[in-house]
Amino acid sequence: MLRLQHLIGLPVIEMNAGKHVGYVKDAWFDEHWQLGGIILDAGRRFLTSMKAVVWSEVLVCGEDSVLIMNEASVQRTKQTEIQRSFLTGTVRLKDLPVVTAHGEQLGRVSDVYFGEIQGTQIIGYELTDGFIADIMEGRKWLPAPPQADEVMLGNDVIIVPAGSEEFLSPVVVSETDIREK
Repeated sequence: MLRLQHLIGLPVIEMNAGKHVGYVKDAWFDEHWQLGGIILDAGRRFLTSMKAVVWSEVLVCGEDSVLIMNEASVQRTKQTEIQRSFLTGTVRLKDLPVVTAHGEQLGRVSDVYFGEIQGTQIIGYELTDGFIADIMEGRKWLPAPPQADEVMLGNDVIIVPAGSEEFLSPVVVSETDIREK
Protein backbone atom coordinates (compact mmCIF):
# COMPACT_ATOMS: atom_id res chain seq x y z
CA MET A 1 0.00 0.00 0.00
CA LEU A 2 1.07 3.53 -0.73
CA ARG A 3 0.41 6.29 1.81
CA LEU A 4 -0.17 9.66 0.23
CA GLN A 5 1.42 11.50 3.17
CA HIS A 6 4.62 9.52 2.57
CA LEU A 7 4.94 10.99 -0.94
CA ILE A 8 4.76 14.60 0.20
CA GLY A 9 8.25 16.06 0.47
CA LEU A 10 9.97 13.35 -1.57
CA PRO A 11 12.34 14.48 -4.34
CA VAL A 12 11.09 13.97 -7.90
CA ILE A 13 13.73 12.70 -10.33
CA GLU A 14 13.42 12.27 -14.09
CA MET A 15 14.77 8.96 -15.37
CA ASN A 16 16.43 10.00 -18.64
CA ALA A 17 19.15 12.21 -17.16
CA GLY A 18 18.76 11.52 -13.46
CA LYS A 19 17.87 15.19 -12.93
CA HIS A 20 16.13 16.42 -9.79
CA VAL A 21 13.05 18.42 -10.90
CA GLY A 22 11.44 19.32 -7.57
CA TYR A 23 9.73 17.93 -4.50
CA VAL A 24 6.23 16.52 -4.12
CA LYS A 25 4.09 19.26 -2.59
CA ASP A 26 0.65 17.68 -2.98
CA ALA A 27 -1.44 15.29 -5.06
CA TRP A 28 -4.44 16.25 -7.16
CA PHE A 29 -7.60 14.36 -8.03
CA ASP A 30 -10.14 14.45 -10.85
CA GLU A 31 -13.87 15.04 -10.37
CA HIS A 32 -14.32 11.34 -9.46
CA TRP A 33 -11.57 11.58 -6.81
CA GLN A 34 -9.22 9.40 -8.85
CA LEU A 35 -5.56 10.29 -8.34
CA GLY A 36 -4.69 12.58 -11.26
CA GLY A 37 -1.09 13.38 -10.49
CA ILE A 38 1.39 15.11 -8.22
CA ILE A 39 2.02 18.79 -7.68
CA LEU A 40 5.64 19.89 -7.35
CA ASP A 41 6.98 22.58 -5.07
CA ALA A 42 7.73 25.36 -7.56
CA GLY A 43 9.11 27.91 -5.14
CA ARG A 44 7.82 31.45 -4.59
CA ARG A 45 8.37 32.76 -8.10
CA PHE A 46 5.33 30.94 -9.52
CA LEU A 47 2.40 32.41 -7.63
CA THR A 48 -0.30 31.89 -10.27
CA SER A 49 0.96 28.68 -11.84
CA MET A 50 2.35 25.43 -10.55
CA LYS A 51 4.28 22.45 -11.82
CA ALA A 52 2.40 19.16 -12.02
CA VAL A 53 3.00 15.64 -13.31
CA VAL A 54 0.06 13.49 -14.44
CA TRP A 55 -0.05 10.15 -12.66
CA SER A 56 0.51 8.15 -15.87
CA GLU A 57 3.96 9.81 -16.15
CA VAL A 58 4.98 8.65 -12.63
CA LEU A 59 7.07 5.51 -12.97
CA VAL A 60 7.90 4.65 -9.35
CA CYS A 61 7.00 5.96 -5.92
CA GLY A 62 9.84 4.63 -3.80
CA GLU A 63 10.78 5.01 -0.17
CA ASP A 64 13.14 7.90 -0.88
CA SER A 65 12.09 9.43 -4.21
CA VAL A 66 9.53 9.58 -6.98
CA LEU A 67 10.73 8.75 -10.50
CA ILE A 68 9.06 10.24 -13.57
CA MET A 69 9.56 9.58 -17.30
CA ASN A 70 11.47 12.72 -18.27
CA GLU A 71 11.54 16.48 -17.81
CA ALA A 72 8.75 16.87 -20.39
CA SER A 73 6.50 15.06 -17.89
CA VAL A 74 6.49 18.23 -15.78
CA GLN A 75 3.79 20.61 -17.01
CA ARG A 76 2.86 24.11 -15.91
CA THR A 77 -0.76 24.45 -14.87
CA LYS A 78 -2.81 27.21 -13.31
CA GLN A 79 -3.76 26.79 -9.67
CA THR A 80 -7.41 27.36 -10.61
CA GLU A 81 -7.32 24.23 -12.83
CA ILE A 82 -6.63 21.98 -9.85
CA GLN A 83 -9.83 21.97 -7.85
CA ARG A 84 -9.39 18.84 -5.72
CA SER A 85 -6.20 17.96 -3.90
CA PHE A 86 -4.99 16.41 -0.68
CA LEU A 87 -3.62 19.58 0.96
CA THR A 88 -3.87 22.76 -1.14
CA GLY A 89 -6.80 22.73 -3.60
CA THR A 90 -10.13 24.50 -3.38
CA VAL A 91 -11.52 21.19 -2.09
CA ARG A 92 -9.08 19.40 0.23
CA LEU A 93 -9.31 15.71 1.05
CA LYS A 94 -7.25 16.06 4.24
CA ASP A 95 -9.43 16.77 7.28
CA LEU A 96 -12.73 16.06 5.48
CA PRO A 97 -15.17 14.45 7.92
CA VAL A 98 -16.16 10.86 7.14
CA VAL A 99 -19.82 10.19 7.94
CA THR A 100 -21.95 7.08 7.48
CA ALA A 101 -25.21 7.18 5.51
CA HIS A 102 -26.91 7.05 8.94
CA GLY A 103 -25.17 10.25 10.05
CA GLU A 104 -22.50 8.82 12.38
CA GLN A 105 -19.16 10.64 12.09
CA LEU A 106 -16.27 8.17 12.03
CA GLY A 107 -13.45 10.75 12.07
CA ARG A 108 -11.58 13.12 9.76
CA VAL A 109 -9.25 12.08 6.93
CA SER A 110 -5.64 12.08 8.06
CA ASP A 111 -4.19 10.13 5.13
CA VAL A 112 -5.32 8.06 2.15
CA TYR A 113 -3.89 4.83 0.75
CA PHE A 114 -3.48 3.56 -2.81
CA GLY A 115 -2.35 0.33 -4.42
CA GLU A 116 1.37 0.14 -5.19
CA ILE A 117 1.13 -0.23 -8.97
CA GLN A 118 -0.38 2.78 -10.75
CA GLY A 119 -2.84 3.01 -7.87
CA THR A 120 -5.35 5.67 -8.73
CA GLN A 121 -8.27 4.37 -6.72
CA ILE A 122 -8.32 5.16 -3.01
CA ILE A 123 -8.26 1.81 -1.16
CA GLY A 124 -8.54 3.14 2.38
CA TYR A 125 -8.62 6.12 4.71
CA GLU A 126 -6.67 6.83 7.85
CA LEU A 127 -9.00 8.67 10.23
CA THR A 128 -8.31 10.87 13.21
CA ASP A 129 -10.53 12.17 15.99
CA GLY A 130 -7.97 14.84 16.91
CA PHE A 131 -4.58 15.01 18.60
CA ILE A 132 -5.68 13.87 22.08
CA ALA A 133 -7.72 10.97 20.71
CA ASP A 134 -4.78 9.95 18.50
CA ILE A 135 -2.56 9.73 21.58
CA MET A 136 -5.13 7.99 23.76
CA GLU A 137 -6.76 5.64 21.24
CA GLY A 138 -4.67 5.88 18.06
CA ARG A 139 -5.85 6.56 14.54
CA LYS A 140 -8.32 4.34 12.73
CA TRP A 141 -8.15 2.62 9.36
CA LEU A 142 -11.26 2.44 7.18
CA PRO A 143 -10.97 0.33 4.04
CA ALA A 144 -12.76 1.83 1.06
CA PRO A 145 -15.95 -0.06 0.18
CA PRO A 146 -15.48 -2.55 -2.67
CA GLN A 147 -17.72 -0.53 -4.99
CA ALA A 148 -16.34 2.98 -5.59
CA ASP A 149 -19.86 4.29 -6.16
CA GLU A 150 -20.75 3.40 -2.55
CA VAL A 151 -18.65 6.37 -1.36
CA MET A 152 -19.77 9.94 -1.97
CA LEU A 153 -16.71 12.18 -1.89
CA GLY A 154 -18.25 15.62 -1.59
CA ASN A 155 -16.82 19.09 -1.21
CA ASP A 156 -17.47 19.19 2.55
CA VAL A 157 -17.85 15.58 3.69
CA ILE A 158 -17.26 11.97 2.66
CA ILE A 159 -20.32 9.75 3.03
CA VAL A 160 -19.71 6.01 3.39
CA PRO A 161 -22.30 3.22 3.59
CA ALA A 162 -24.17 2.61 6.83
CA GLY A 163 -22.39 -0.05 8.86
CA SER A 164 -18.90 1.06 7.76
CA GLU A 165 -18.01 1.63 11.43
CA GLU A 166 -17.82 -2.18 11.75
CA PHE A 167 -14.81 -2.18 9.42
CA LEU A 168 -12.78 0.35 11.44
CA SER A 169 -9.51 -1.03 12.80
CA PRO A 170 -6.48 0.48 14.52
CA VAL A 171 -3.78 1.89 12.27
CA VAL A 172 -0.69 -0.29 12.35
CA VAL A 173 2.37 1.85 12.99
CA SER A 174 5.42 0.81 11.00
CA GLU A 175 9.07 1.27 11.93
CA THR A 176 9.29 3.97 9.26
CA ASP A 177 6.52 5.95 10.99
CA ILE A 178 8.37 5.72 14.30
CA ARG A 179 11.64 6.91 12.75
CA GLU A 180 9.89 9.91 11.15
CA LYS A 181 8.70 11.18 14.55
